[in-house]
Amino acid sequence: MTRQDEKATLSPYLRAIAQDEALPIEPEARRLWLEDLANPTRWWLRPILQGLLAVLLHLVWFFKRLPLPQFRAHGLLQRLICWFCTHFVSPQANRLILRHFATESNLLNFLIDNTAPGKVAPVTLYPRRIAEMREASFVEHDQALFRSIEALGATPDGAGEDQAGEDGAPSWQHWRPLDALEFEIRPRRTQVLDFESAHALFMCLFCLLLTREEYRDAINGFNLDQSIALRIGALIGEPQLAELAYNKHPLYLVGPWNLSQRFLMHGFFTEYLYARLEGLRREDITRPADAS
Repeated sequence: MTRQDEKATLSPYLRAIAQDEALPIEPEARRLWLEDLANPTRWWLRPILQGLLAVLLHLVWFFKRLPLPQFRAHGLLQRLICWFCTHFVSPQANRLILRHFATESNLLNFLIDNTAPGKVAPVTLYPRRIAEMREASFVEHDQALFRSIEALGATPDGAGEDQAGEDGAPSWQHWRPLDALEFEIRPRRTQVLDFESAHALFMCLFCLLLTREEYRDAINGFNLDQSIALRIGALIGEPQLAELAYNKHPLYLVGPWNLSQRFLMHGFFTEYLYARLEGLRREDITRPADAS
């Protein structure tokens, strides 16, 4: 089927969002998400899983909040996730997961490079294949976020000005463009689950195999999206970027209610900001040539 034939099979709404460029997002991310939306499991399996497992999630959440000894099993959690992704999650969803590690790492590294270079350790979580997620784990992904925000602290105005180039361009020292990462996914016939169905199956496992504080922090870490957007917006002179954050107000702690949507919108947020900054980086690269 040609690209033209594929467009012809889309509904009018899907054709519209396939062309809508009002929100910054890379063509590859848009393509992967539209293909995920076309996955049948999203429409018949996901509602069943999200309904049943949301009830189970709240029961596990209640159990973990009881005054009982806490336990965790990070290694087991990551092995199960990698095994499940390898055998059952669609290639499109797996690529979106790998992209998310890289997009968030890039956002944090951009902040570090331009507000506290040499003072805060850069984030190194850029897995290129599913197996690498055992080390670049979801738990470490969350902890890297918390460490970075804590270390950046209350950055004073103009803290990154001495790091800009002569033309005031931002630093991209630890930035890694996604098109250079070459994600490796080996498709299998059993890989059929869409992104949201896979997340529904992961939710209870995360809650069970993390301590109550770790899980509470993980599901509230999404609210730092607003803080990241405000910081980056101030650095590049685009305060409107804060509007792209669906998850907001990190001082207000929430439970697992509406977790699937909050998780998904967190993924969109990092894709939006990555696309905007990558566009800015490419402009910085081409500007000297244009000027000459």
